[in-house]
Amino acid sequence: MSLMPTKASRWIVVLLAAGLACVQVSAQPVALSPPQLDQLVSRIALYPDPLLAQVLTASTYWSQIPEAAEWAREHSYLTGDALAYAIQADNLPWDASVLALLPFPSVLDMMARDPVWLQQLGIAVLTERPELMDAVQRMRRKAMDYGYLQPNNYVNVVPNGGYIEILPTNPGIVYVPEYDPVLVFSRPERGLVIGGAIRFGPGITIGASFAPWGWAGPGFVWPSHTVILDRHPWERHWGNREVYVHPYSRPWVRAVGPRVERHEHELRRR
Repeated sequence: MSLMPTKASRWIVVLLAAGLACVQVSAQPVALSPPQLDQLVSRIALYPDPLLAQVLTASTYWSQIPEAAEWAREHSYLTGDALAYAIQADNLPWDASVLALLPFPSVLDMMARDPVWLQQLGIAVLTERPELMDAVQRMRRKAMDYGYLQPNNYVNVVPNGGYIEILPTNPGIVYVPEYDPVLVFSRPERGLVIGGAIRFGPGITIGASFAPWGWAGPGFVWPSHTVILDRHPWERHWGNREVYVHPYSRPWVRAVGPRVERHEHELRRR
């Protein structure tokens, strides 16, 4: 029997996430403890800062992630400018931070496959962002102290004023790290070879065509617990989550009308 996920099973995940999104939370949720936050961020704490900034902001639109993951999976044959063109041509209805992750199908798939975790992450980003960012730093410090997190051909690991930045070696190419949180955040046994504990997927080129979705300088100002998208502080929180509009320099303006698939056959012929 095949264990590969079918399209039907993937849509079950979409529907489950949609069901979770329908649960209205009127009061601000109870804050998580530092150990709970550490666990929450462990699977993404070692992402490069620009990618992590997009993941955190996109998680606050958790109901949009499953459909975005499905679209990214179905259009994984597109890259670069062709992908940016398809995003615009399809008139996709999601927030710009979600659109920013479409070049990363594996990241969206990871987020969509665990809707409970995804919603917890999004709520934490909205309600206790400073504490969440501190948890990222605690986990990075652990991975560095244990020897797992080191500079390499894919990322620069930069201690800066007591904070640890993880930056792409080439600002225009982002590599997604793959690792086992149980391994890299635990003290290695004596004699254990740790060199391959963090692996990297293929490089994803993010050019100027992705600027409308916040890829002009995403990252963090760690001391002030500030998320930066498109060189502006991202200030969405629990109280303004229904009305916040981020001041993108070149904002993505969606045309009035439904989603379309007008580009697909044309691009496949190229």
